[in-house]
Amino acid sequence: MAERRLTVADVAAMPRTALPSRYLTPVDVAELLGVPVETVYQWRRKRTGPRGFRVGRHLRYDPEDLRAWVESLMEGAAA
Repeated sequence: MAERRLTVADVAAMPRTALPSRYLTPVDVAELLGVPVETVYQWRRKRTGPRGFRVGRHLRYDPEDLRAWVESLMEGAAA
């Protein structure tokens, strides 16, 4: 059975407790937003995506930063 992918609006509408309490990997972000992992890396290179940070050589995203980024996209789309 095909798994349903979340939309940007779905992520923004999730209750705060629905997002994972741990920091997210690029794969997690890609799965949540329904985009290829390479897109997440391109956003980082272009500085257009959610704010990420490094833990050693590993890239991580704070779920609240991801939510804020998604909400900013939705506000921009509504303007």
